[in-house]
Amino acid sequence: MGLIQYHDVTINNLAPVAYRGRRPKGGKTHMNKYEVTVILSAKLEEEARTEVINKVKSYIERYNGTVGEVEEWGKKRLAYDIQHQSEGFYYLINFEGDSETPNGIESELRIYEPVLRYLVVKK
Repeated sequence: MGLIQYHDVTINNLAPVAYRGRRPKGGKTHMNKYEVTVILSAKLEEEARTEVINKVKSYIERYNGTVGEVEEWGKKRLAYDIQHQSEGFYYLINFEGDSETPNGIESELRIYEPVLRYLVVKK
């Protein structure tokens, strides 16, 4: 830890010099753990749902994430109608990524028609 002196005042610098706003050695960033819950339209057949989930996984990978476990929760009743639908298929996808990964995924899911709702949460 270094000391910084301003005029006649000495301040202890608490952050190590090596990590102030920069990446650690090797250029790798810290990977955070996230999960995204996706609700798909109940009108989709199983094959179409599989394609949509694969597309969501490709979005995660596009924005420097790595996909973990994918859980299918099945068809459930929605709390309120969304796009005149009262049911949807729920999926939970665990993934790791840097701090920009969730923003990229959300920007893609926002305009992807088969997805009724989504929520990305940091674990």
